[in-house]
Amino acid sequence: MNITLMHPGAFPLTLFYESACPLCDSEMRNLMLRNSEGQLRFVDVSAPDFAGPPPGCSREDLLSLMHGLRADGQVIRSVEVFRLAYAAVGLPGVSRALSLPVLRPLAETLYPWIARHRHHVPAWISGLVFGRALRRAAEHAARQPRCTAERCTR
Repeated sequence: MNITLMHPGAFPLTLFYESACPLCDSEMRNLMLRNSEGQLRFVDVSAPDFAGPPPGCSREDLLSLMHGLRADGQVIRSVEVFRLAYAAVGLPGVSRALSLPVLRPLAETLYPWIARHRHHVPAWISGLVFGRALRRAAEHAARQPRCTAERCTR
């Protein structure tokens, strides 16, 4: 089923992330490589040219927890952002897992702790957690057609 029909008003979804955090950057690179349908937009809140947070949020809010801005203007936070993002890039299993009655409360409880301590996670652990996912995402991206106004290539 079409993702936009399943989540009306959600896409394109803007993700606010911190590229200065190795864990955050690895996860966003994974999503960027899989974003072949263009359902996600990425805003690096640690970039010098960061334009500012969405209404009702501060930069500090965006740095404390993952935030997303739905196409309909609704700001979402925490695990809900990841649930929608993974559904948008064709990983509905991850999205469904984050919605399961047992895993959802666990993820909602653990994620704020992980977010608070993310800068203490060594880069090698980020690589361990996301290395395989990044390799698979790169393979997926390589199989996607590249289109310009004139032609498409694989």
